[in-house]
Amino acid sequence: MLPFYLPAHFPIYTVEYYTDSWAQLLFCNSVSFAQPTSYRQTTKKGTKERFQFLHFVALMENGNSISGDKPTVMVTNDDGIDAPGLRALVAALVSTNLFHVLVFAPDSERSAASHCVSWQRVVTVKKVDVPGATAFAVSGTPADSTSLGISKKIFPSVPDLVVSGINLGCNCGYDIVYSGTVGGAREAFFHGIPSVAVSYDCYNMVGQKLNVDDFTLCAEASISIITAMLSEIKNKTYPQNCFLNINVPREVANNKGYRLTKQGKCFYKMGWTQVTSEAQEGTTSPTKVMEIKPPENTEVCTEESALSTKEEHLVFKLDTAEPPAVDNDDTDYSSLQAGYITVTPLSALSPAEIDSVAFFKKWLPGVCERFSSTL
Repeated sequence: MLPFYLPAHFPIYTVEYYTDSWAQLLFCNSVSFAQPTSYRQTTKKGTKERFQFLHFVALMENGNSISGDKPTVMVTNDDGIDAPGLRALVAALVSTNLFHVLVFAPDSERSAASHCVSWQRVVTVKKVDVPGATAFAVSGTPADSTSLGISKKIFPSVPDLVVSGINLGCNCGYDIVYSGTVGGAREAFFHGIPSVAVSYDCYNMVGQKLNVDDFTLCAEASISIITAMLSEIKNKTYPQNCFLNINVPREVANNKGYRLTKQGKCFYKMGWTQVTSEAQEGTTSPTKVMEIKPPENTEVCTEESALSTKEEHLVFKLDTAEPPAVDNDDTDYSSLQAGYITVTPLSALSPAEIDSVAFFKKWLPGVCERFSSTL
């Protein structure tokens, strides 16, 4: 008899990693998996391990759960507290009966909020009903939600882990900078609390959403990561210098397993479309308004399709111009498109690449010398 809950249907996942990588710590240091099938392949990068395990069958040390007291997991997101991804994730967490589940998430969509905070603005908090969890909706950003949720102003203690997601759409490459989902996880990392962002690549090339029932499978894939992380946290062996970014492929039911990746450089190129003032109402996309105040007795030259010069402003809508090109094979987006569940350790630091640093080491002294000579 297995010591904890198995759902009616559970997928089989493959974990791929190199033994000299951080993934060994995450998946194998103190977690054993039921019914593994493994093989080794020696490469120049080290010994490569592949194995399959039954999802939800990650047995903790000595076959027990993480501790006699259940660990606390706080969930946030950027799609809003009623989003299907968050609800599926919470339901999966609650169904295991392994965690105390808290929800502290924006009361409405805050997509692409990045790490924005409500500086010098108040936020309101309202208790809401989320089955199996203690939940509050926040009139702020994902970073606000995480910051307030871990502040002990609402909950009596700090959570063991913060999970942000499941986001509607992937967060890879440079797009991580825009992501409110990643921002929610990063805020916890700032405060020394382990965290993970989870996103589902649920949009096809024309922006249409696939079956939201797949969020259940995404949530189940996330539970294995969450359980393994909490085991390392309990043992004080979890790395403190990073947080995780997880992306689940569009065909989640046919995924190729987990793959440890690095952040790539791809991003969705954006385009601006001019719209009428009336079209601004009811849109769910952020709309930038550019105020134009020309000097008196001057005319504004515009295209025939532009707004009349009698209008006080022009209105533009941000659209996705084209999808990103595939990056290197070992990056998050390329691996995601290949069908893998990507596991990407991130840091809050943004150092430049080594070749750029070498250039500026030679460049800056010359700038200082020229500046000094002008004084």
